[in-house]
Amino acid sequence: MKIALFSDIHANLPALEAFFKNVEQHQPDQIFCLGDLVGYNIWPNEVIQEIRKRGIPTIAGNYDFGIGRATDDCGCAYKTDSEKDNGAISIAFTNQIVQPAERQYLRELPRHIRLEFEMNDGDMLQIMLVHGSPRKINEYLFEDREEKSLLRILEGANADILCFGHTHKPYHRILASGTTTEPHFRHAINIGSVGKPKDGDPRGGYVLLHLDKTSSLNAAESIRVEFVRFEYDVEKAAEAVENSPLPNAYATALRVAQ
Repeated sequence: MKIALFSDIHANLPALEAFFKNVEQHQPDQIFCLGDLVGYNIWPNEVIQEIRKRGIPTIAGNYDFGIGRATDDCGCAYKTDSEKDNGAISIAFTNQIVQPAERQYLRELPRHIRLEFEMNDGDMLQIMLVHGSPRKINEYLFEDREEKSLLRILEGANADILCFGHTHKPYHRILASGTTTEPHFRHAINIGSVGKPKDGDPRGGYVLLHLDKTSSLNAAESIRVEFVRFEYDVEKAAEAVENSPLPNAYATALRVAQ
């Protein structure tokens, strides 16, 4: 079983189109979107339409939640006054251009998706897909989070594999939660960002989750997580920002992936 997971497109249509071309080459058995379709660029309607017409199961990101309800709050954790000012311009612009049918789609997106697989050893593998965390749609689960805290979140959500986005920084952490004689390993997977990476690599990114007959909750390395990066026309996306009412800082962010 090969599952493709992508997130945080943020109205970047060139990146989404390149993602679809790239993921087709891998022929996944299933594909899921973990939210934040809109914000920070000029193509929120087109991005929503491309995902809808493919029937891709999708959950709401924090930006989707705000735009779906026509609020001026995206649930973003801006750190400086400049970031807050730019953010206000972005959500106002997105609210202005998003169409009624697309807004309704965002409003009706679920908050999480849960998958359950029976493994060859008889164990039930619980996979939970969220945007920020199981607790809050806009909670940031960074890679340096204390292991006990991260493990407590997964256990509280009854998730053997927790997949999420929101930080735009991909990583995979394996957490031991069983005993020496009966090990139980859990996996925290940040799938990165298709349209607004923040890890210094401007290429889009997503994850392929591989499950097969050797996959087990008792073997740490038996569940394979493949991080895929792909090229897209960054300049087209950046210039679209610069030719719009959006702040030029968002164009710079695309070019340097920060």
